[in-house]
Amino acid sequence: MAAPVPLPARTDVAALAMRAVTRASAAAAALARADAGVTVNADRVAVAYTSERWLRVDGRAPVAFAPLSGFFPTSDAYVRTHANYPHHRAALLRALGMPDISDDRAGRDALAAVLRTRSAHSAASAITAAGGLCVIVRAEAPRADAALRRAPLVEIERVGAGPVKLLPDPRVDAPLRGIRVLDLTRVIAGPVATRTLALLGAEVLRIDPPRLPELAHQHLDTGHGKRSALLDLSSPAGRSRGEELLSGADVIALGYRPAALAALGLSPEAIAARHPGVVVLQLTAWGEPDRRGFDSLVQADSGIAVLEGDDAAPGALPAQALDHSAGYLLASAAMDLLGRRSREGGSWLASTSLRRIAAELLGLPRTPEKTPLHPLADAAGHTQDFIVDGVRITTAAPAVSYPGGPTAFAAPRPWGRDEPAWA
Repeated sequence: MAAPVPLPARTDVAALAMRAVTRASAAAAALARADAGVTVNADRVAVAYTSERWLRVDGRAPVAFAPLSGFFPTSDAYVRTHANYPHHRAALLRALGMPDISDDRAGRDALAAVLRTRSAHSAASAITAAGGLCVIVRAEAPRADAALRRAPLVEIERVGAGPVKLLPDPRVDAPLRGIRVLDLTRVIAGPVATRTLALLGAEVLRIDPPRLPELAHQHLDTGHGKRSALLDLSSPAGRSRGEELLSGADVIALGYRPAALAALGLSPEAIAARHPGVVVLQLTAWGEPDRRGFDSLVQADSGIAVLEGDDAAPGALPAQALDHSAGYLLASAAMDLLGRRSREGGSWLASTSLRRIAAELLGLPRTPEKTPLHPLADAAGHTQDFIVDGVRITTAAPAVSYPGGPTAFAAPRPWGRDEPAWA
């Protein structure tokens, strides 16, 4: 029996993590035609899932959550905010009529004081309407979760015709060599998926809008082996260049709101119509076309935060497990669909949501007590060091593993420094 993944929680996040990484490892082994079975290291999985704990930038640990992100009591319930990005922070402050206080502790205290005067519903509604991010912390809804679990964890759909495209002759350590992946995702889940494809030899080009800088530490944590470029896909010139990139891609990963992508002509169906034979990966927070969200917010809204908390306050999983699981599951689906395209052609869509993965976790067995979380004794055996732009970086090492496969990531590149073009 495999060793349990050291991610202690009341919910069985350890089983969820092992399942997702094993699935991606098995898909990679199948493409590489690796003969022996797949064995995944439980400690390595735990370090990968908690990668923000081990990330170091010149020896310093970046702050994972901004001061205005977190749980706050209101007059009648708890809410969870997310204000890591400057535009979300600005929207939250604007919605509540608050000044921008530069001192972190004073700013958080001021936000807490304002939220205590509001109901959870009025606070969440006002912040959401202003373009910010805030959800009410809710108890689980077993019937809703059961309904979600009736759908596959990752839904596969043929979205158009397309030619048979043979995979390059596989190298056991680089079974995706010759495959191009256009990465239109950010934060954790999508970048984990495309980082996994890059590990396996794919050429991955990440595109970000110039007006929305990525958090520097977040990119370094998930940017391994990719090139990173800026391109405004809403401008005529950007759309033209984007079409050139789309035409050369085998896999396109989408992580922005579906409604926003559709307005740019980037729905999976529209992409497949213009570029037959493509494999599209689509991730959403909620499975809804126009609702913003992050892992921490889905944990709060779905009932996970209540289960992982106590009588005094809600709590959280020991990892951004919904994000990481989504990433490995989508990477696995991409590999499966590339193999399927090589046999029968077609344009394909693999989609999931953080909310669907939350429902999966909520359907697993639970323990009545949560074992206190302790750092792994030997995390150094599961990390890598790089020099990026003159700065020493330490990140988690790959969790995906199979006989003869790659054992180390290529270095992340500085965010936005590459040209928006295939190599």
